[in-house]
Amino acid sequence: MNAPFQNPASGDTKPPLTVLIAAPRGFCAGVDRAIEIVERALKRYGAPVYVRHEIVHNRYVVETLKAKGAVFVDELDEVPADAHVVFSAHGVPKAVPAEAERRALDYLDATCPLVSKVHRQAERQVEAGRHIVFIGHRGHPEAIGTYGQVPDGHMTVVETVDDVAALDFATDAPLAFLTQTTLSVDDTAKIVAALRERFPQIVGPKAEDICYATSNRQAAVKRIAPDSELVLVIGAPNSSNSLRLVEVAERCGATARLIQRASEIDPAWLEGVATVGLTAGASAPETLVREVVERLGEWRTIDERQLVIAEEKMIFKLPRQLID
Repeated sequence: MNAPFQNPASGDTKPPLTVLIAAPRGFCAGVDRAIEIVERALKRYGAPVYVRHEIVHNRYVVETLKAKGAVFVDELDEVPADAHVVFSAHGVPKAVPAEAERRALDYLDATCPLVSKVHRQAERQVEAGRHIVFIGHRGHPEAIGTYGQVPDGHMTVVETVDDVAALDFATDAPLAFLTQTTLSVDDTAKIVAALRERFPQIVGPKAEDICYATSNRQAAVKRIAPDSELVLVIGAPNSSNSLRLVEVAERCGATARLIQRASEIDPAWLEGVATVGLTAGASAPETLVREVVERLGEWRTIDERQLVIAEEKMIFKLPRQLID
């Protein structure tokens, strides 16, 4: 039987807790690049540097950059003339850099190169005369950015297999599909299979659109979740890739909770729990992982184990304006 929760303040010995830490976890190359773009812009141009939307979906990262002089805005009309502005890692519609150029704003594009690749694919498919079925989450910044790469009426968003069934295209219609980079690998495979069954002629990307970091983090959770009663996912509630990690853990039979900081952990969650799995979404820094381990150590004697399923060595180039 698992040891019950005991409050160390009472003088009782802290019961053991195994913490299985997934690897890879946390920052991906696209997030590293986006944050470095803001930090280098601040050093080069001085504060303030404006950032359109959250540079990445993580409150800790955003607050850290604010403290250094970054100013986050919703739209470009909040940016003063002659200011420097950075576009977020999720990508933006073509209309946004066009507006920045009209206003003579000095802008830097921190769009993840893997998202930019999807943007270029969208342009090519429309040029080839195909309508795009985009597998993604309506309203997510990445989906909005991709939608904004092509003229209105050339892209339809689907989120589920049921959405595929409801599509009103002829079986032989010229179609292509693309996907958001932060989706569930398993769910996306089912949607793609449904699309190919309904529209055998549909054209897909030559390589997987779901990014390497999303795939690796989901695979790592599949490795730790079956042996964990509880899986903690560090990430923001508006972070698509973090939410997918919660879903993956739950499908493996574990209870999973999304947290932004260690302070959100309820010690009652540990009652009857001998093993906790721990991971972090692609926008969450490693310092938050260590913060969670330290918090758990206040209540339990920690046996920390890292389970590695892949090594990530991807590095993306910075914009030429920031290279010395």
